[in-house]
Amino acid sequence: MVKEARYLYSIAKTGNIAQLGSIGIQENNVYIVPYKDIAAIVHACDAKPYQTEDKKLAEGWVLEHSYVIDQVTKMFGTVLPFSFDVIIKGNDDAVKDWLCRDYENLAGDLLRMEGTAEYSIQIYCDHAYLETLVFAKNQELCDLMDSIDKEPKGKAYLLKRNLDLKLKNLTYSEVCRLADQFYSEIKPLVKDMKFASKTSWTPEKYRDMKLLATYSCLVSDEAVKKLGEVLEEINCKEGFMVRFTGPWAPFSFVRLSETR
Repeated sequence: MVKEARYLYSIAKTGNIAQLGSIGIQENNVYIVPYKDIAAIVHACDAKPYQTEDKKLAEGWVLEHSYVIDQVTKMFGTVLPFSFDVIIKGNDDAVKDWLCRDYENLAGDLLRMEGTAEYSIQIYCDHAYLETLVFAKNQELCDLMDSIDKEPKGKAYLLKRNLDLKLKNLTYSEVCRLADQFYSEIKPLVKDMKFASKTSWTPEKYRDMKLLATYSCLVSDEAVKKLGEVLEEINCKEGFMVRFTGPWAPFSFVRLSETR
């Protein structure tokens, strides 16, 4: 016999009982289970994970999960989001017991996250343009290039290899310098910041460029405008483009315990 369980979407700051309607995964009825002034957003389910071999169906479930979190955020402000497919065994009382045990941590995290959201920043550079810039500013490289045309074929080949290696190393150093510079401009404007893993999907407009840096940032509501202005300055630099997305629930900055 399959046991009863509750699928968890997020933790919100509310003490009210409420039905949110059939907005959950597979149109499940989503509702609020409160404890004191916090609550879990759940739907009733069997005590087994959501599994399928159908990739599109799985992607649809993840989107439905995110949709619920977005709707709850609109209702209650910043929430503590669960990743997809976190299930607690038992009925509503089991959820309340868990909220009771973890109340101090959950309430503290909600307070820490209040008035913030997560944003993604990706900075792209035109590597060929950057190489050209590095070359033009380095007299040694320019002199080496001039000498190549005056040398015999064999020596010219070796000099060209040496030139290419020096240019590669100098360009890499310039990329690191710019990444550090951009980081130092962004860091004072965010509450927390993490280096994000490289994205598996890149919009068409960025595909001819190299990813210079990618960050997940926890940003207060009042700092978003200033952050956008700083990123626009970077975006306006020749050879650079910035992708700035959000706001999202703070997935990268919340680590909720999971009970299956």
